[in-house]
Amino acid sequence: MSATLSTLVTGFLAELERENASPRTLRAYRNDLLQFVSYLSPADAECPPAREIDLLVLREWVMDLYHQGLKSVTLRRKIAAIRTFWKYLVREGIVDLDVARLLVIPKTPKNLPRVPSAEQTNSLLDAVAAGEVAQPQPERDLAIFELLYGCGVRVSELVGLDLDDLDLEGRVLRVTGKGRKERMVPFTGRVRDVLNRWLAKRTAAAEERAVFLSVRGGRLSDRAVRRLVKIYAIALTGDTTVHPHTFRHAYATHLLREGANLREIQELLGHAQLSTTQKYTQVSLADLMAVYDKAHPRA
Repeated sequence: MSATLSTLVTGFLAELERENASPRTLRAYRNDLLQFVSYLSPADAECPPAREIDLLVLREWVMDLYHQGLKSVTLRRKIAAIRTFWKYLVREGIVDLDVARLLVIPKTPKNLPRVPSAEQTNSLLDAVAAGEVAQPQPERDLAIFELLYGCGVRVSELVGLDLDDLDLEGRVLRVTGKGRKERMVPFTGRVRDVLNRWLAKRTAAAEERAVFLSVRGGRLSDRAVRRLVKIYAIALTGDTTVHPHTFRHAYATHLLREGANLREIQELLGHAQLSTTQKYTQVSLADLMAVYDKAHPRA
């Protein structure tokens, strides 16, 4: 008897876990694939076996996603999940043809990231350092802001840091990024100082090695960091659009403006493709054009 589609999804997720996929990636694949199984099982109808699912069925599912009014980035993720799953089915001999590869992934609009100026970013961090927002762990919060901007790390990378990842004397951070790839990121003496102040206050639960902790002493979650950044940003600037990734954009853009080349920035950010880093040249060009339009007498 052939395995059900749900069972095959479970096997696929188990393989991803063995390959050290991040918890966030596993969660996204699980949600998208189980929603796909649910779509094929309306009103408790029996889900067809994988071999009976052809390109027409997959395209009908994609059209249903479009009718739900999902954003293109969400559509891309869900279709990519199915395409990766079907590659697994072919590899395991469950199906003969990789029909999912024929699904068209919608293009996403080329929106440039909103990047605050160096002055705006420094003003916000200075206000955090001044303790203008009453919070239970101000030393931790300042260290979080300084690392987000000083190292350009993703929020998932920030909360994943362990004490062993810090080289305070050498001022280097070992970061585990997407695909469990490690990179070394330097940081400033200022970052080292705020980290030392936080570590002096850090009170962890038994055997907890995370750098950043909740008030209960366990590892801080990425959701908690997002909430924390929003609280400070709204209280200090009134800006509701600031989030942890804002500081990653600022980090890259400000480095580029000060003369760092794209290859160096790519290495610091942990981008697999240089094309991903190149969007920051577009940001700088947009800023340059704004200055030109404002300053040139014939503009």
